[in-house]
Amino acid sequence: MKNLKKIGFATVLIAAITGFAFVNNHYNAENPVANAQMANLNIGDKAPELAFLNPDGKEMKLSELRGKVVLIDFWASWCRPCRAENPNLVRAYNKFKDKKFKNGKGFEIFSLSLDQNKSSWVNAIEKDKLTWDYHVSDLKYWKSEGARIYNINSIPSQFLIDGKGVIIAKNLRGQALDNALANLMVK
Repeated sequence: MKNLKKIGFATVLIAAITGFAFVNNHYNAENPVANAQMANLNIGDKAPELAFLNPDGKEMKLSELRGKVVLIDFWASWCRPCRAENPNLVRAYNKFKDKKFKNGKGFEIFSLSLDQNKSSWVNAIEKDKLTWDYHVSDLKYWKSEGARIYNINSIPSQFLIDGKGVIIAKNLRGQALDNALANLMVK
């Protein structure tokens, strides 16, 4: 009797896993965006497009920054480590925004917020003095389309891309970001 219960449980478990795998594979086979979203992005990969609304309701695209070195920064107003990192981003932006790089002219930050509340998001931008223009969000918290595309599981998370849109570094914080940008400059 004990063995029958084990076999019955194992059968149910296998059926559940198989059913999930079938649904998941079926969904992904018909949805190429889902396939891209599930892929891990690595250094050397082309950065996927991001296109979301800024606080004023204007769509802003990552591709508009082609030709510049860009830091894609995933953050939120409610994220303490993100807010602690913001002064480093402000310093790097002010220091490097007008510099010439080996593979890009100028430095820009593309901030994608995982906030749900627009006023909290806008207040954090103002309070932290995030003066760059590219602030976007779909206000969907962890269900953010951008977070899915880039496989973001924790924030802050960053991707540094060159002027051709290729990922050249990930998760550079503090002085590491300054060092990477300094190494990319035309000397």
